[in-house]
Amino acid sequence: MTTAIFPGSFDPVTNGHIDIIKRSASVFDKLVVGIFSNVRKKSFLPMEQKIESLKQAVRDIPNVEVVSFDGLLADYMEANDIKVIVRGLRSITDFEYEQGQAQIIRQTHPELDTFFLLTKPELSYISSSVVREICNFGGDISTLVPESVAIAIEYFSNK
Repeated sequence: MTTAIFPGSFDPVTNGHIDIIKRSASVFDKLVVGIFSNVRKKSFLPMEQKIESLKQAVRDIPNVEVVSFDGLLADYMEANDIKVIVRGLRSITDFEYEQGQAQIIRQTHPELDTFFLLTKPELSYISSSVVREICNFGGDISTLVPESVAIAIEYFSNK
């Protein structure tokens, strides 16, 4: 059985992320979506809400598990017998960044591999940072994120 992990801060999860999750879940026996806290950014949504809204968004995909973790990705993978990392690519800039990350992990953990998926062209403009910016100005994000995420953002924006 091949298990892969799709790691990210998912702050918030977008329809582009969901597309990568669905497509990866059709390739691997099990897909773990691993949410980590990005220490370089202030979180937009609380971790518990990211987990819950993502679980709701993927509830119909039986081989997907949503978890959160701290620490190094490779350590989490080794502890959970995961051998493949899934990365979605929207642009050449994403590829250049992810290639470097994949090479570092491969150098330090030769047993781990990275699986790249190109984002569908109609979703390539969507990013979590774009969603956050639109939210900050009161714009409509309903076509950019799953419904569960839009509801969570609405709730936390009004707090």
